[in-house]
Amino acid sequence: MSLAEPVVKAKRAVDHNDVILRVRGLKKYFPIYAGFIIQRQVGAVRAVDGLDFDVYRGETLGLVGESGCGKSTTGRTILQLYKPTEGVVEFEGRDLTKLSPGDMRQMRKQMQIIFQDPFASLNPRMTVGNIISEPLQIHGLYPDKKERQGYVEQLMQRVGLNPYFINRYPHEFSGGQRQRIGIARALALQPKFIVCDEPISALDVSIQAQVVNLLEDLQQELGLTYLFIAHDLSMVRHICNRVAVMYLGKIVEMGPTDEVYDNPQHPYTQALLSAVPQHPNSRQRRQRIIVKGDIPSPANPPRGCNFNTRCPVSFSLCYRDPDPELVEIGQGHWVACHRVTP
Repeated sequence: MSLAEPVVKAKRAVDHNDVILRVRGLKKYFPIYAGFIIQRQVGAVRAVDGLDFDVYRGETLGLVGESGCGKSTTGRTILQLYKPTEGVVEFEGRDLTKLSPGDMRQMRKQMQIIFQDPFASLNPRMTVGNIISEPLQIHGLYPDKKERQGYVEQLMQRVGLNPYFINRYPHEFSGGQRQRIGIARALALQPKFIVCDEPISALDVSIQAQVVNLLEDLQQELGLTYLFIAHDLSMVRHICNRVAVMYLGKIVEMGPTDEVYDNPQHPYTQALLSAVPQHPNSRQRRQRIIVKGDIPSPANPPRGCNFNTRCPVSFSLCYRDPDPELVEIGQGHWVACHRVTP
């Protein structure tokens, strides 16, 4: 096994009746203003445009798509780092969009995020110990300084860092070590749900597998639930129980990972998977599908299906309202395409 290959582990069984997160009609529009002295809104960037999905307790749901399709905005809107324009986000039955700031503050102990850039997400003026212990201080946990330091050292050991480095600063660590610091910070409050916002994309290939294996081990030990946002489709297949494919703010296909990868139905999913490198001796050869043109602006999406400007199999219905809705074509396999029927 090469350094770049994660250890293959059996994916944990998931109870599909135990929904920890329910998202319905989620939208996040960023206003566009014009005018120098008197500004007025002239439009909006539809970063997230009506998402419906569930996340089951203990699973890893992968969210994939091109840059700018709204993956990271979705994760941050779920955590209420961005206030949604519209929609419902229920975590363990509580609608986060309706909570007061005080109640939301308490809920944040159960939901955390691992950011994409380990260089920008850590305060360069704080030591590792202070970075990891800051959430504990904010929420009044481990008020005794000695106990707090002992807990921080345990967290460092759990993510593979030497506790001896507790008084060092972020610039003294490599990229992989910094991401481990970010993971330790996310674990500090013992959350149930973590948004992994492309946690390996900024790392060297040889380090990516180590971080993914760490995330899987922590999930097994602590019973964590992940929303795993990524570009690397091979890694998503390895780590995720289910996968949702996003295009221009909408989910176009969603289902069990193996089902979506082995039987993709949406033309966009087929194009994405055709770009994944295959082993020369692989028996199943994919036809290479080239998606022509650029992704449309989310400030001015096309009428009808968002993918109609680049779709190789579009027809007249694709250019009319309304948008195609997600339709279940198999056990848990959903597709939003006029050419696909259950």
